[in-house]
Amino acid sequence: MDFELPKEITDKLAELDAFIETEIKPLERENIRFFDHRRENARTDWDNDGRPRDEWRALISEMERRADKAGHLRYGLPKSCGGQSASNLAIAVIREHLAAKGLGLHNDLQDESSVVGNFPIVPVLDAYGSPEQKTYIEGIITGRKHLSFALTEPGHGSDATWMETTGVRATDGSGDWILNGMKRWNSQVGRAHGNLVFARTSGKPGDARGISAFIVPTATPGHRILYNHWTFNMPSDHAEVELKDVRVPDSAILHREGEGLMVAQRFVHENRIRQAAASAGAARYCIQEAANYAKNRIAFGEPLSKKQAVQFPLVELYAECELVRNFIFKTAWQMDRQDPLEISDWVSICNFRANRLACEAADRAMQVHGGIGYSRAMPFEHIYRHHRRYRITEGTEEVQMRRVAQYLFGFSGKRATA
Repeated sequence: MDFELPKEITDKLAELDAFIETEIKPLERENIRFFDHRRENARTDWDNDGRPRDEWRALISEMERRADKAGHLRYGLPKSCGGQSASNLAIAVIREHLAAKGLGLHNDLQDESSVVGNFPIVPVLDAYGSPEQKTYIEGIITGRKHLSFALTEPGHGSDATWMETTGVRATDGSGDWILNGMKRWNSQVGRAHGNLVFARTSGKPGDARGISAFIVPTATPGHRILYNHWTFNMPSDHAEVELKDVRVPDSAILHREGEGLMVAQRFVHENRIRQAAASAGAARYCIQEAANYAKNRIAFGEPLSKKQAVQFPLVELYAECELVRNFIFKTAWQMDRQDPLEISDWVSICNFRANRLACEAADRAMQVHGGIGYSRAMPFEHIYRHHRRYRITEGTEEVQMRRVAQYLFGFSGKRATA
C-alpha cells in the first residue's frame, strides 16, 4: 500500500497556502475584531435574535468571492457546476489541512465557510434537480439565492423516519401539495430564498420510503420563521420554522415522490466525512499549540513539557489524532472507489471519533495553557464550543455507533464482520 498523498493534492495544498497568505490574511487583519477576543460580540447581532451581523456576512462573502475568482471555492464541485470534481480524498485532506491552521477567515468554524467551499446540497441538485431547481446551484455558491435544509423537527432529530411534517394532495385536483408541520435547527433559512423541506407523503411512521423533499420558496404563504435558537456558540443562524397550509406545486419535489430520504442521506453522508476531517484538523492544531506552549512555559523552575502529567495526556491525544486522521483519509480514498453508502460504518467511525477527539483536544489545550487558555484571548474555547455541536448534528455519536453496530453484528442485512 502507498500512503503518500498524490502530488496533485500536495500541490493544491501549497497553492492554497500561498493564496491564503497573499489574499485572505490581509483581509483578515483589516477586520481583526471578528477573529480576536471580540469575535463573538463582533459577529453577533444581539438585537436581531442573535443572528450574524451583516458586516460579518459581507466579509465572508468577500472571502468567497476572492476564492472563487482564484479557482478554489468550487474545487470539490462537479464540472457541470464550474468545479473541478475533486476526489473525496482531496477534499478530506484539504479540510483537515485548513482546520489545522487554526482560526481564520480562510476556514471559519462559525459559518462553516472556507476558501474551498463545502456545498453538499449542490451535487444533489445537479444530479436530481429539474432545470428550474438547478437555478439554485449558482445562487448557493455565490450566496445570491441560498437554499436551506429542513429535516429536523422539535420532536424528531436523528429519528427522521418518524417525522410529523406531512404533505397531502390538495383536494381541488390541481396536483398541488399542502405541507403542515414544524422544523427545528433550520440553519440559514433567514437568508435563504428556498427551503428544502422534508415531509411524509405516504407510508407510516418509521418507514424509510414515503418521505418527499420539497423546495419551498421562503416567501410562500404559511412558511414562517418563528424565532432563532441561541446556542453554545454565537452568532446563531438556526431557526424554528412553522409550515401551516403551505401550498406548493408537484414540481417542487426534488428527485421523486416518496424518495426524499435518499436525498437527505446523500447530503449528510457527504458532509459527515468532511466534518470528521475538519475535526481531526482542529484537534491537530490544539495538540500542537499545547505542546509548543508546554515547551516554553516555565513552572517550578522547568518547562511544563518535562512534567509527565502534561506529557502523557498530550501523547494519548497525539496518538489518537494520527490514527483517526489516517483512517479518515483511507475512508475518503475508499469512497472514491465504492458507493459511500456501502461503507457507512467507516464514515460513522470517522465521524464520531474525530468529533469527540476535537473536543478532548481543545479541552486539554485549555488545561495546559491554564487560565489564559480559558480566556477568549486564545482560540480553544471557540474551537470547543463549535466542535461540541458536531457530536449531535448530522446524526448524534450514539446514532453513528448504532450504524457501526449494524455492520459489526450483521443487523438488517448489513455486512457482518468476518
